[in-house]
Amino acid sequence: MATLSPLLKQATPVLAERGEGVYLYDTAGRRHLDFTAGIGVTNTGHCHPRVVEAAQKQVGTLIHGQYTTVMHEPLLRLVDALGEVLPDGLDSLFFLNSGSEAVEASIRLARHATGRQNIVVFHGSFHGRTMGAAALTTAGTKFRAGIGPLMPGAAIAPFPQAYRYGWDEEEATRFALRELDYLLVTASPASDTAAFVVEPVLGEGGYIPAPPGFLEGLRERADRHGILLIMDEVQTGFGRTGRFWGHEHSAARPDVLITAKGLASGFPLSAIAAPTALMEKARPGSQGGTYGGNAVACAAALATLQVIADEDLVGNAARQGARLNDGLRKVAADHPEIGDVRGLGLMQASEFTAPDGEPDAAAAARAHKAATDHGLLLLTCGAYGNVVRMIPPLIVTEAQIDDALGLWARAVAEAVA
Repeated sequence: MATLSPLLKQATPVLAERGEGVYLYDTAGRRHLDFTAGIGVTNTGHCHPRVVEAAQKQVGTLIHGQYTTVMHEPLLRLVDALGEVLPDGLDSLFFLNSGSEAVEASIRLARHATGRQNIVVFHGSFHGRTMGAAALTTAGTKFRAGIGPLMPGAAIAPFPQAYRYGWDEEEATRFALRELDYLLVTASPASDTAAFVVEPVLGEGGYIPAPPGFLEGLRERADRHGILLIMDEVQTGFGRTGRFWGHEHSAARPDVLITAKGLASGFPLSAIAAPTALMEKARPGSQGGTYGGNAVACAAALATLQVIADEDLVGNAARQGARLNDGLRKVAADHPEIGDVRGLGLMQASEFTAPDGEPDAAAAARAHKAATDHGLLLLTCGAYGNVVRMIPPLIVTEAQIDDALGLWARAVAEAVA
């Protein structure tokens, strides 16, 4: 008899039978308000009719057209459609299956293009679990412990975590950029540094938005030293933050952009985008894969883009995200156990802190469980597990936001009683 690996720990006890919009239904018929969205994947909601229709139609015509063997129309149409939403100049795309694969492809490209070895990442980063990506991941030791030696050439600089340092964003940004400059003259010489890899909002690291000045400071230093700026938009992309791309909250623009998760509404698909002149510097044979650019996933991604545009889901993420943030702050005002509320768009978090200022993972866990018991599905994150995050689908309505806030207020009250 086979079983799932015992290391696969579920965040909730729900046995999902079907999904519809913002809701999951379990095998007992109970409805759950899903504010996890498959960890930021189902941006168009569960089983959006237009995504379902596109996938079903594609399954009946071509499921797998391996794209280094033959070409297929869904892939070509998706390249054109992404060209309409990608930052200017990022006109060349390479498709893969997962975020980790895309991160590794971006590292390979950066090293080929620059002839340099080192990659600088930032404290709290999450870039994946595969060996190269794990070397760039600092959101928690569980992602990198016991598997060394890790890929060489990874250097880690501070991220401007204002709440953690007890500073405002401006001071935290000054500190982080100053320490980055110090790293470039001590541990990772600028002449040996291929790329900065950064999330516009730390994901697993605690849902901490990068201040615009920090991203702009990275861009300035990248230009000054001939370093590539890689934006990991796996979780922040496709409207999640209230802009189509998370980095658009700043004036900084990437040399390479990584996308996955919300790209295909639940079908495995990821990509890196770069200028053609940069992509051409990758060595022949360094890009490929069996399933990348799968025809069904591409059809779903095309439908996803159309739904996002037609239903103004980016605008809805901004509006409902502001409503959610405001409501979370009101809950926090009644409960000093919540030390910070933060986020962009529909990527919001509440951080639980003990009276002495230390992270309170136990309180976060109790609030998370109480919310689940009341039918609100959430996730925790942060290095200490003391942050509860909300990631609803971008189709969420005012009424559903208010419903979630009511359930959250009850859960927090029970957790800290």
